[in-house]
Amino acid sequence: MRFVDAITRFLDERLDIRPLIEFAGEKEVPRHRFEGAYFFGGLTLFFFMIQVASGVLLLLYYRPTAEAAFESVQFIVTRVPFGWLVRSVHSWSANLMVLSAFAHMFSVVFMKSYAKPREMTWWTGCLLLAMAMGFGFSGYLLPWNELAFFATRVGTDMVSKVPLVGDWLLRFLRGGEDVTGATLTRFFGFHVAVMPLIITGLIGAHLAFVQRQGIHVPRGLEDDAERRGGMRFLPNFVLRELVVWLVGLAILCGLAAFFPWELGVKADPFASAPAGITPEWYFLFMFETLKLIPGMVLGIEGELLGLGAFALAGVLWFLIPVLDRRARRGEPSPLFTAVGWFVLAYIVVMTGLSFMGVFL
Repeated sequence: MRFVDAITRFLDERLDIRPLIEFAGEKEVPRHRFEGAYFFGGLTLFFFMIQVASGVLLLLYYRPTAEAAFESVQFIVTRVPFGWLVRSVHSWSANLMVLSAFAHMFSVVFMKSYAKPREMTWWTGCLLLAMAMGFGFSGYLLPWNELAFFATRVGTDMVSKVPLVGDWLLRFLRGGEDVTGATLTRFFGFHVAVMPLIITGLIGAHLAFVQRQGIHVPRGLEDDAERRGGMRFLPNFVLRELVVWLVGLAILCGLAAFFPWELGVKADPFASAPAGITPEWYFLFMFETLKLIPGMVLGIEGELLGLGAFALAGVLWFLIPVLDRRARRGEPSPLFTAVGWFVLAYIVVMTGLSFMGVFL
C-alpha cells in the first residue's frame, strides 16, 4: 500500500489526479435486476485491448505484401513459439469483441439508455460498432488466403453500387480496379493505423460521455434500484467487471486453444472463386438478404435496392434518440422496443439459417 500511495502522490503532484480519484470513489452504479447489462461495454473494451496486445505481437513477424503475407502468417503459426495461439487469440477476440458490442447495443435499446441527455453516448457507440465491424473486414484480408481474397473481392464489389461515388470508393478501397497487393497494403494501413487511431478517440469520447451523463436506470426499475441502493464504482463495480473480464478471457483462451484459427491455402488471383464464399458472421444477415432479392425490382437493380435499404435502416437506427420522442419524455415506448426485438430476431435468424446451410 505504501508503494501505491507513493505512486499516487507522485502523479497527483504533477497531474493533479486527486479530483479524479475522489470522483471514482464517490461514483455509484445503479443496482437492479438487469444490472448485468452494464458489463457488456467493459467486456467489449477488454476484447479490444486483447486485440491491440495480440496484434502488436503478430506485427513482429507479419509482412504486408502479396508475395510474403501468407508465408509470414504460416511462419507465425508453424515456427514461432505459441504463434498459432497468439493468432487464434487475435482472431477469436475480434469476433468476441463484435459479439459483445452487439449485446451492449441491444441492451441499450431495450433499457432506453439512448434517451435524452445520452444521445451523444449512443451515437459514439454506434460509430464504435461500425468501426469494429470495419476492423474485422480490413483484417480479414491480411492472411492473404483464398477465402479472404474472394470474400474481400465480393465485399468491395458492393461498394461500387453506391450511386455517383461508387467507382471512386471501389478504387479507394482496393488501390486500383481489382484486389491486388496494393489492396493488401492499403487494408493493412487501415487495420493497424487509421482504424485504431479513430477507435481510440471514439472510446475516449464514449467513456467521457458515460461518466458525464451517468448510468441510466431503465423506466419501471427506479423503485427496485432505490430499494437495492447504489454500488460503489470503486472498488465494488470495478472488481465485478474484472471478474467478467476473467470469464471472457477463459472463454477466449478455450476457443483459441481448442478451435485454432485455420489458415487455409494461399490466394491465387487468377483462380476461380471457390464455392461457398461468405463474409464474417456479423455480415451474414446482410449478405443472405441481398442474395434473396431478385435481380431487378421495379426497374432497379436488386442489389442496389437492398444496399440502399440497409443504408436507410442504419441511418434510422442511428437516429433512434431523435425519433423516439416518448423515451425522450421519460415515457414507455413499446414501438421502439418492438423494433429492437425485430432487428435482433432478424439478425439472429438470418445468421443462424446461413450457418445451417439453408441458403444456397
